[in-house]
Amino acid sequence: LLVEFGTGSGHFMDLAFSNIRIEHVEIDEIWTFVQKKQARLTEQEKDEDPTIGDIYLFTALDKDTKLVPAFVLGKRTKDNAVELAETLADRIVWRPGARGDVQVSTDGFPGYPDAIDGAFGQAASHGVLIKNYENPEVGRYAPPKLVDSDRRDIQNVSDLSTICTSHVERHNLTIRTFMRRFTRLALGFSKKLENLEAAVALFLAYYNFCWQPRENGKSGRL
Repeated sequence: LLVEFGTGSGHFMDLAFSNIRIEHVEIDEIWTFVQKKQARLTEQEKDEDPTIGDIYLFTALDKDTKLVPAFVLGKRTKDNAVELAETLADRIVWRPGARGDVQVSTDGFPGYPDAIDGAFGQAASHGVLIKNYENPEVGRYAPPKLVDSDRRDIQNVSDLSTICTSHVERHNLTIRTFMRRFTRLALGFSKKLENLEAAVALFLAYYNFCWQPRENGKSGRL
């Protein structure tokens, strides 16, 4: 039932998302695993079965409305970055040949620049935010200390201070809170990629169409 309803939720979003006007998109990826972690895979499993081991959820979040109009689930590869960028380009409003119609902020994953350029060309302003930590391996239970951040213009970003991934990173916390399959150090992981895909589609359909966030600085609901 979960797979059927989750798959239907994904199809619903495919039909519902078109001609969305977005000015600034933040893109990030969040880790989980299917069946067992990547380090536990045999060499044969690594070569023959891409549906198990480490899996990443790529999300594109509208900085202003917090809508998630596009997402991709799979390995952390350039191909999946390309798929995310192309899906996003199909669903939002932008003018081919224009310059800087939409701003895109990402982390330093090397698959993003070519993916965004291939999907949008010069119509996208692309900036990268790289965060440097004092000791990334400080521990499993506490975040490492942030030393500094480096903002880089990949194309068409005139004001580097506008490059931001804070909102999509905060959304990762929402994902981990409401989908047990993404919670670290827990036993809620998926045994099949099909089940994980259904759970993700179901949650994001609920988030995009039913979620009632608190209004900033005020009590009550939007």
